Amino acid sequence: MTTASSSGKKTWQARAVKALKRDKYLLLMFLPIMAYYIIFHYIPMTGAIIAFKKVQPGHGIYAGQWVGLKWFIQFFSSPFAARTIRNTVFISLYSILFGFPLPILFAVCIMQIDSGKFRRIVQTVSYLPHFISTVVLVGMITNMFSINHGIVNDLIAAMGGERINFLINPRWFRTLYVGSGVWQSFGFNSIIYIAAITGIDPTLYEAGKIDGITKFKEVVYITIPMISQTIVMLFIMQLGRIMSVGFEKVFLMYSTAVYETADVISTYVYRKGIESNNYSFGAAVGLFNSVINFAFVFVANQISRRLTDSSLW
Repeated sequence: MTTASSSGKKTWQARAVKALKRDKYLLLMFLPIMAYYIIFHYIPMTGAIIAFKKVQPGHGIYAGQWVGLKWFIQFFSSPFAARTIRNTVFISLYSILFGFPLPILFAVCIMQIDSGKFRRIVQTVSYLPHFISTVVLVGMITNMFSINHGIVNDLIAAMGGERINFLINPRWFRTLYVGSGVWQSFGFNSIIYIAAITGIDPTLYEAGKIDGITKFKEVVYITIPMISQTIVMLFIMQLGRIMSVGFEKVFLMYSTAVYETADVISTYVYRKGIESNNYSFGAAVGLFNSVINFAFVFVANQISRRLTDSSLW
């Protein structure tokens, strides 16, 4: 028994050494990525302990008094808790509702273009907004929807309507946020779907043409089913960010006038944690946000595994 166990161990070690020698250059290329995640993602996780302590600036994150769930209770008893959670969820759901299907539809449409040159031009033009910085994008929104000189209000006035102050109207914040986000990202997000469609076996389409199916039926019965696994995986990953609305864009777009619909968890954490120097409270709210995101991913993954046999793990 001991000899067999020793032999198995040596065999495992030999395989490991052989794999290291064979893939040494790939592993060297992977090291900077691994170091990045360890240094900037995993090690900072230990700082989550301040969510359960009363931390004083200058005394370190491990030296504070242990207060347990005090900051969580304080957040949920706050009148702002329901508002920030509601706004975060609504903005994320609207972004998924309008932003998730569009790249799929765009990828399907773009692959129907016969002219390769025209297809590349359309793809390039659709990718460009992704590379616009958040600051520039918000500047464009401000200029376009300004009540005095914005092109949108100029068109409304030219058609006999009344100018609308979009930027300080709470009813329009989510529309502007989600609409600009969808416009900026749909082209770039379609890349992975285009790659998935390109990988579909062409003989399936040829068989469909022999059977006389239309272009629409090609999409419904061949294209969508063949990329369904990619769609499911990306949808699960999207659900993992349902409680994580981008701080930078909201912070640049909102003002006190639109807090009712614009104030999200990340901006609330910034105001309470950074501006008010209550780092423990901010960490507690941020930790709650991360736990909810993880729960969404886990549940969505389990449901997907049971219903479609496709999952992240």
